[in-house]
Amino acid sequence: MLAFFPIKGFLGTGATFEADLNLVVQVIMGAALIAGSLLAKRKRYTAHGICQTTVLLLNLVMIGLVMWPSFQQQVRPALPKVFHKWYYAAAIIHALLGVTAELLGLYIVIVAGTNMLPQRLRFKNWKRWMRTELMLWSIVVLTGVGTYYAWYIAPFR
Repeated sequence: MLAFFPIKGFLGTGATFEADLNLVVQVIMGAALIAGSLLAKRKRYTAHGICQTTVLLLNLVMIGLVMWPSFQQQVRPALPKVFHKWYYAAAIIHALLGVTAELLGLYIVIVAGTNMLPQRLRFKNWKRWMRTELMLWSIVVLTGVGTYYAWYIAPFR
């Protein structure tokens, strides 16, 4: 993981530095996605594509460095017997929605930015797919904040 960072977080909760950093980065990326959607609305499609793709790829880095290792260490060992506990349920819901959003985002980037897929696998209604992805990503950010709360704030209250 990110072993060279301090163990204690900087937001004043029970979180690690990695968890605090991830929360801040995810909220900033959520804001960047909204800004990117405004670029598309202004017909600045190249800037829109660069913005959204950058966020998507940065999110892959955060998944690989912070979220996946945390899930593997804290949630996976307790599966499947803990779905009824909020601590685990929040993380599982967030992970399922997050994987869905990341995969849909990767699909959109492949369709929009390459000719790798045959025409029959490419979508036609860009706005619907992009809006669906933005809405899904917004939900994922909110469930991520909920997971952070369940893991690092609620246990200390």
